[in-house]
Amino acid sequence: MKKVLVLGAGLVAGPLVRYLLDQEGFQVKVASRTLKKAERLIGEAKNGIAQQLDVSEQEILERLIGEADLSISLLPYVYHPLVAKLCIKHTKHMVTASYVKDEMRALDADAKKVGVILLNEIGVDPGIDHMSAMQVIDQIKASGGELVSFSSYCGGLPAPEANDNPFGYKFSWSPRGVVLAGKNPARYLKDGEVMDIPGEELFTHHWPVTIEGLGTLEGYPNRDAIPYVKTYGISGVKGMFRGTLRYPGWCETMNKSAELGLLDEAERDGLVGLTFRGLTAVLIGSSGEDLKTDLAVFLNLDVDSPAISNMEWLGLLSDDPLPQSAKSPLDVLVARMLDKMHYAPFERDMLVMQHEFISRYSDRKQKTTSTLIDYGIPYGDSSMSRLVGLPAAIAAKLILLGEIDLVGVQVPVVSEIYDPVLAELAQMGVKFTEKTEVIDS
Repeated sequence: MKKVLVLGAGLVAGPLVRYLLDQEGFQVKVASRTLKKAERLIGEAKNGIAQQLDVSEQEILERLIGEADLSISLLPYVYHPLVAKLCIKHTKHMVTASYVKDEMRALDADAKKVGVILLNEIGVDPGIDHMSAMQVIDQIKASGGELVSFSSYCGGLPAPEANDNPFGYKFSWSPRGVVLAGKNPARYLKDGEVMDIPGEELFTHHWPVTIEGLGTLEGYPNRDAIPYVKTYGISGVKGMFRGTLRYPGWCETMNKSAELGLLDEAERDGLVGLTFRGLTAVLIGSSGEDLKTDLAVFLNLDVDSPAISNMEWLGLLSDDPLPQSAKSPLDVLVARMLDKMHYAPFERDMLVMQHEFISRYSDRKQKTTSTLIDYGIPYGDSSMSRLVGLPAAIAAKLILLGEIDLVGVQVPVVSEIYDPVLAELAQMGVKFTEKTEVIDS
């Protein structure tokens, strides 16, 4: 019996847990701070166990890790190094969908010494993006080509029929992380030159991206793409870009929301008893008599511009009272977004990913476009939860069956990982369509 410990029972856990429960000879223990969440995931499965766990109870955490063959951490990323150290101590494998941080990377030698794998970045972004990119990059190299540039975009969005608000976006959980991501600086390589985008300018750097079968979306840079030149083994490339996709108009509205001060996390006195209209007036120094015009002037926009209309739709000019729990402008924005921009149970989300590879051969230069569009299930799993959870679950199974035999801190950029995981995802209908064309040199 292969024993898997799943730490966390949040929104991406469902597809992962169900997949593992369906594997013959697997026992799955789900540990969550809220026991009912773990019990709901296990359901009636005879090979499943629900466990209450507060991660601060390190003795219990260590015992659970020691009893399992492999631990999957769906906890907030700050807990991953703790879990990894306990896995190394007890010679157990670990899987997580989160980015590798320095503290995790530092455990590589210790993990190799005891012969365990700490597999990270095996979700969707990061995860499926790495695997699908490396599969094509390795094919280009194997066929005698040289990669000139690579760009990758990914976005979790409402499906077209659910795209019914002016922001073109909806949330399954707290918008805080999505909103704060808009404050991250970004770096990428363009025509051999490093492009540095400060966080406060991020939303001013956007452009149209055509997705075949879907139309035109809006793309903007996502964090630092340059380390992936080394990760992907593509030194010498002139272009390396990772971006986020949204429906058109998102960047302008979020840029103006930042200018207004709504992305400010600092706690402010005087919010108690204020209305949304009152807060907006305070932020721009308006008397409030003609607030919409004052807001447009403050943001250097026409009063009938889409960004002003979007803010009005969100309720920033309304007389509704601010949430009592709000302590900062960001709290206010997040609460209002969650209230007005959530998915109904019958609505589908959509995951869009597109890579573009420019490669040079002895007799030609070509462009390969690789596109994935995946939809959630009405009244069921979201696309995001499936595409984060399933790659991690499949990889965990392959590790326990000995089909992935790597050790140390790993990300899924080698064929031993990406080939079988992508093959199984394709059997589930999660697959890319590719289009290659010869282009002018």
